[in-house]
Amino acid sequence: MTSLPERLQGTTIAVLGGTGPQGRGLARRFAAAGLPVVLGSRTEEKGKAAAAELAEALAGTEGVGAVTGTDNAGAAAAGDVVLVVVPWDGHKELLESLREQLAGKVVVDCVNPLGFDKQGPYALKVEEGSATEQAQAVLPDSTVVGAFHNVSAVLLEDPEVTTIDTDVLVLGDEREATDLVQDLAGVIPGVRGVYGGRRRNAHQVEALTANLIAANRRYKAHAGVRITDV
Repeated sequence: MTSLPERLQGTTIAVLGGTGPQGRGLARRFAAAGLPVVLGSRTEEKGKAAAAELAEALAGTEGVGAVTGTDNAGAAAAGDVVLVVVPWDGHKELLESLREQLAGKVVVDCVNPLGFDKQGPYALKVEEGSATEQAQAVLPDSTVVGAFHNVSAVLLEDPEVTTIDTDVLVLGDEREATDLVQDLAGVIPGVRGVYGGRRRNAHQVEALTANLIAANRRYKAHAGVRITDV
C-alpha cells in the first residue's frame, strides 16, 4: 500500500448505496488504501451488516482504514467526500432528502442512467442533461463531481484482483474538487484519474457505460477505458 496523497489525508469517504456491488467494491478499495469508509444503505441495519462483512474480509490487511455502516443519511453526514452509488431510479429523490447533510461537501456522482431491453443496454435521456448535472441542480450547496462510472464492480469486489487496468474520467467545474477525486481514483492500484471536462460533458461518460456493458457481454470480459498520451 502506498501512502495517501496529501489531499486525502484525514478524509472520510462515505458511500451512499454502499451495500450494492459497485458501492461495496469501491468501499473495499478505498478502505484497503487506508481511508476510513462509511457504508450507507436504506436502513442502518443493512449498512452495519455490510460494513461488518467488509471489515472481516479486510482483517489482517496492513494499514486498512476503519469501515463502519449506517443509513444513507448518517453516511452523508459522516463523510467528507460522499459517493453516490445508487440506482438511477430514485436518484433525485434520495439527493433531495439529503440536501442538508451534503451541504458544503464534495459529492461524487457515479450513477449511470441506463435502460435495458431485448436489444441490450442503452442510455436514458435526463432532463438536466446527466445524472451528474441533476445532482448539482438538486444540491446547490454541494460541489458535484462525476466519476467512477465505467469501473467494473466485479473487479472491484474480487480480492484476487490486485490491480485494475482502467482510467477513471473525472468531470466537474471546480479544479480543486476534480483534483481531489482524481487523487481518490488513484489510490486504487492500476487506476488513474483523468480530467474529462466540465459537468456538462458528463452525459457522454455515463452513456459510455452502455457500450462497455455490451462489449463485456459479447467478449465475456470486464472492459475498462484507457486515455492515451496524457
